[in-house]
Amino acid sequence: MAFHQSDALARVQPSATLAVTQKARELRAQGVDVISLGAGEPDFDTPDHIKEAAIAAIRAGKTKYTAVDGIPELKAAIVSKFERENGLAYTPDQVSVAPGGKPIIYNALVATLNPGDEVLFPAPYWVSYPEMVRLCGGEPKVIPAEIDTGFKITPAQLESAITPKTKWFIFNSPSNPTGAGYSADEIRGLTDVLLRHPQVMIMTDDMYEHIVYNGYEFATIAQVEPRLYDRTLTTNGVSKAFSMTGWRIGYAAGPKDLISAMRKVISQTTSNACSISQWAALAALEGPMDFIRERNDAFKRRRDIVLADINAADGLSAPVPEGAFYIFAECSGWIGKTTPKGTTLHNDVEVCSALLDEEAVAAVPGTAFGGSPCFRISYATDDDSLREAGKRVRRFASSLL
Repeated sequence: MAFHQSDALARVQPSATLAVTQKARELRAQGVDVISLGAGEPDFDTPDHIKEAAIAAIRAGKTKYTAVDGIPELKAAIVSKFERENGLAYTPDQVSVAPGGKPIIYNALVATLNPGDEVLFPAPYWVSYPEMVRLCGGEPKVIPAEIDTGFKITPAQLESAITPKTKWFIFNSPSNPTGAGYSADEIRGLTDVLLRHPQVMIMTDDMYEHIVYNGYEFATIAQVEPRLYDRTLTTNGVSKAFSMTGWRIGYAAGPKDLISAMRKVISQTTSNACSISQWAALAALEGPMDFIRERNDAFKRRRDIVLADINAADGLSAPVPEGAFYIFAECSGWIGKTTPKGTTLHNDVEVCSALLDEEAVAAVPGTAFGGSPCFRISYATDDDSLREAGKRVRRFASSLL
């Protein structure tokens, strides 16, 4: 019997970041000295106290099904986290836990979107936003942010993008892929607009909350504008700051009726997140966090290494990110040029293909993030690899004709 994919799936593109990472793995297996700057994954290990909590949970037999959207202990810790760090008051029945940040976002979208509903988000955006919206039957609508604004949108842009069909506004700060972090005042400009459009729900993707630099102070929408509290789903997770990408724990807090709808989705799809991972996440949220500052110091040093090489390379430029661990390099100066192997670069997809083929540096095309011509570099890897990658990128730039 021939396979026929659904119309919904036909609208969706596979993840570009995962594709680049897989290609780099394949080349390494062939003996190529690839420097992979594609994956958004810290190279630091999960802290020992978190791993020990997971081991203790296994030994205590905490290996059974749990409540579909989180154990009570973890929900209580999430409530405390939002109160302690963000000044947001929630109750456990306003909290949802899922196997990763992606399912949290998808559950909210599939629970609320009808065909034709629009979902707004700034571009450059995380690659999964538009594809999840399409998979849920909605229509993604981007608000383009330019390099000269530090890849941040303005209130006027948001105002002009909202229509009667707008169901959600997704807001990611600090941003994947740009590292752009909005100040509380910049967020207030956006919330002033959102207050005038009561049909629009807000989803904040705060996954990089703790990975910030140069005195940048994180703020989230419901914190900045309490009048939007009842319309806001504040999402987060333990993957980035706690180096727990493989543990697969995301969480969110928001209106009870929305959380209840998301619980219904979870009950008929993934069911609960891994029980062991939930106990590990509890230890992460309740345990010491001094290591985050130490790791941020390393990330900042790495950021500066990459920025120096990007801005020294002919035809490249990038703003200074406030957070996360990405550089979004603008490469219009390379478009139309020819590589030493004779490849003419017409777009950022060809740029990244040539970088990988001719210099064994793996980066992700900006097209995948709705920002072109650019490419994303993840600096969540060791200093020596980043320095070597910088040499290769500068060599590639100087070789173009």
